[in-house]
Amino acid sequence: MKKNVGNMDKLIRLIIAVVIFLLVYTGKITDNTTQYVLLIIALIAAITSLINYCPVYSIFGIDTTKKN
Repeated sequence: MKKNVGNMDKLIRLIIAVVIFLLVYTGKITDNTTQYVLLIIALIAAITSLINYCPVYSIFGIDTTKKN
């Protein structure tokens, strides 16, 4: 797996994941189905930012890492 997620993209994904986790944890989102869907999205965002690889980016040929 070639890294295709840059530092800024990584930071944005982590912030989104944390915000979603906090919204669900504090009870701001009360619908169970919505909670599960958002938690899955947050988990995917967190994992892709930690491993620096996004499969959707590779499908579309997107690379946000800086080239030397």
